[in-house]
Amino acid sequence: MRRAVVAWSAADVPDQSGRVAVVTGANSGLGLETAKVLAARGATVVMACRDPRRAEQAAAEVGRQGDGKAEVLRLDLASLDSVRSAAEELRGRHPRVDLLVNNAGVMFTPYGRTADGFEMQLGTNHLGHFAFTGLVLDLLREVPDSRIVVVASLAHQFARRGVNFDDLQSERGYKRVAAYGQSKLANLLFAYELQRRLAAAEDVRTVALAAHPGYSSTELTRHLPQFLQPANRVLVEPLLAQPAVAGALPSLLAATDPQARGGEYYGPDGFQELRGAPKRVNSTRASHDTDAQRRLWSVSEELTGVTYSI
Repeated sequence: MRRAVVAWSAADVPDQSGRVAVVTGANSGLGLETAKVLAARGATVVMACRDPRRAEQAAAEVGRQGDGKAEVLRLDLASLDSVRSAAEELRGRHPRVDLLVNNAGVMFTPYGRTADGFEMQLGTNHLGHFAFTGLVLDLLREVPDSRIVVVASLAHQFARRGVNFDDLQSERGYKRVAAYGQSKLANLLFAYELQRRLAAAEDVRTVALAAHPGYSSTELTRHLPQFLQPANRVLVEPLLAQPAVAGALPSLLAATDPQARGGEYYGPDGFQELRGAPKRVNSTRASHDTDAQRRLWSVSEELTGVTYSI
């Protein structure tokens, strides 16, 4: 295993001039900080977001960073129609993409379904990204050093028994924390299987990696149960959380560091990986279950109707 990267920071991101980076959920939190750093290093950042108004406001901020540019792409991961439209529009704007950072997500939401009937957390966090990645993969596959970064979470550890394929949509019972953990495990299963397929394909120059932000202070905690909100705000976040700008560093390292390799997973180096400088980390045994990786891939293709070319 490669040694931990010591005190790696945004200043270590190489020059991104001439590169196109697509960041989902880039209007706030980790995605916004990721977009700002990439733009500051010269990239054209496509901010793929559900809310165009908020995205335009964020894009104005991102566009002021260095020599980079920012543009908005409407993408609602909870709607396959929106995913397909966004992929088509992206293809019309850019003949190539260098970086795809699958960052957007929802956490601990009350039970709900996407426009296509999927459980909201699984549908948004995994299936939407699975479909979008498959639909734009042709823009990356022949681009030198192109990368796909899947943003996972420590919460994948909540799903130690693996993905519940017998009740994938939580129809027999819904627990918001367990459903979130399952969606984040799905992110890792997807990232590892994607890398295996990319590595086995001919004439493909893209690699897939994964990252997690530790415990970062973002808007995602808004769906915590109401009785937990005061304790989280007053006690837990001040003691354990790191700012979003720090939480974005593992994703940025995975996306840009010359030493990063396909199939690697990055997170903070501090206590329990909650905060700290980014380094290569491990994920659970369940995330490395190759049978589960292949099964989830097959199920995801069937549910989304998106078939990969690898």
